[in-house]
Amino acid sequence: MSLEKDNLDKSFLRLVDGPEDSVSNTNVDKQIASENSVCLLCFGTGTKIEAGKGAALCDCRRSDVKAALLKSARIPPRFRDRSLANYYPKNESQASAHRYAGILVDQYPAVNKGLLLMGGVGVGKTHLAIAVLLELIEKKGVRCLFFESGSLLKAIQESYSTISQTSEMRVLAPVYEAEVLVLDELGATVPTDWVRDTLYQIINTRYNHNRLTIFTTNYSDEPNVEEELRKLKSRRRELNDGSYSKDNKQEEIEIDKRIRILLDKDQKLESRIGVTLRSRLYEMCGTLEIKGHDHRKGYNSGLMA
Repeated sequence: MSLEKDNLDKSFLRLVDGPEDSVSNTNVDKQIASENSVCLLCFGTGTKIEAGKGAALCDCRRSDVKAALLKSARIPPRFRDRSLANYYPKNESQASAHRYAGILVDQYPAVNKGLLLMGGVGVGKTHLAIAVLLELIEKKGVRCLFFESGSLLKAIQESYSTISQTSEMRVLAPVYEAEVLVLDELGATVPTDWVRDTLYQIINTRYNHNRLTIFTTNYSDEPNVEEELRKLKSRRRELNDGSYSKDNKQEEIEIDKRIRILLDKDQKLESRIGVTLRSRLYEMCGTLEIKGHDHRKGYNSGLMA
């Protein structure tokens, strides 16, 4: 269910007093301090004097900060070239999602809502979400973090092991503290009580601390299961009739994954994450439903993911 433009415009932005210090993370500071070369502009002080403007952060320090922020953001190597510039909308829903992603970057930190990007496989949800993180890091030095929801839940579970060298809070602290978090594939994990309770704890903690969060999900509020199943099965037959290739195999895997999702008993996002958490997301995010065909069918024609 897509938001009407006027409603999203009104709920998406608000003024705030000013940005928090986005480069105060301890790991970032340590990495900067470890550099041994001396800059000829600031002589290692990190501050340069600009004519008519006074003291300013030196370019060398700004470069170090960005490198450290990118390293700590956990963005998968496959997606590090994603940007708003190389996302190519194919329809109005994709163009709308692209537009609001750009608004978020331009207006941050004067925003009070993140984004919930809904849609099928290959319509560009992860591309857009990661593009926002990369541009916030590059343009504004924001401390960001990417996590696939299943991987995060697995990391938390593994922290309970007696032989684990980490703790639950060590896993969760960066998730709580990141100024902007992308939680990818929300609802993909089998919805046990533990999964729902843990996700609610994570997301509600960020909500209480006014941390911006961007979600992607293959689930929707009002799924059209029968029509999508028909299209996926038709495409599956086309692939089976054609010659084998590595690209075809990857597409078959993605189609099978989507079919399994659609054949689940209930496809509503609310059923996957719980009524309470879905209600919280209405407060935290503007919901954008992205429609379209799986771009991987014509992978050479674009870079969406």
